[in-house]
Amino acid sequence: MNTVIDAHDVSKIYNKETIPVFAVNNVHLHIKKGEFTALVGPSGSGKTTLLNLIGGLDNPDSGNVFIEDLDITKLSANQLIEFRLKNIGFVFQSFNLIPVLTAKENVEFIMLLQGIKKSVRDARVKQLFREIGMDDKMDTRPAQLSGGQQQRVAVARALASKPKFVLADEPTANLDSKSASNLLDIMAKLNKDEQITFLFSTHDQRVIDRARRVITLVDGRIVSDTAAVSTKHENANVQK
Repeated sequence: MNTVIDAHDVSKIYNKETIPVFAVNNVHLHIKKGEFTALVGPSGSGKTTLLNLIGGLDNPDSGNVFIEDLDITKLSANQLIEFRLKNIGFVFQSFNLIPVLTAKENVEFIMLLQGIKKSVRDARVKQLFREIGMDDKMDTRPAQLSGGQQQRVAVARALASKPKFVLADEPTANLDSKSASNLLDIMAKLNKDEQITFLFSTHDQRVIDRARRVITLVDGRIVSDTAAVSTKHENANVQK
């Protein structure tokens, strides 16, 4: 597998004028196509900041982020917007659904921005709502959905345009065990079927148990990088 994400000597510093705080400190990170990887660590360890740097939502103070050999740290603001639109799906802990739009409209929103024709949008949206088990909620607005349902819609939105990468920040933090398991099943299936590369920022053991690679950060530095031979979930399936 080829390396598709390469964070090279990346740092992000806050309070530079007083006492500098390294949120991310000279990190080197390589992610290969199709990986299902969790960034873990205590609060303040830098995992969300690193995820945002990789996704181009923030700029590093030093170092470079290459995605498929393109140095996104050299892109203009408009170029970054265009790049994210075409390549990256984001899942946020706070869902970030548009309240005045229905679940269906939220999911197809990115495809509308991309200019994808209606017949293709409709087919993709129907497929995704089947995948997340919410065929009967397509015309429902976010306020009428549970937290777990909103997060499933957020995942469907991230996957709608078939991005090459999905970056998910604490995607299961507010979900009960059943909802979290269902959501991880959906993402694992799409990772396998469509070879979408997933990178999570999480402290949730349920996500860590399902990841095939676990990268631990402490004080903005990577302190361990473990590729799992098999996950507990996969082992449990074998034992059944």
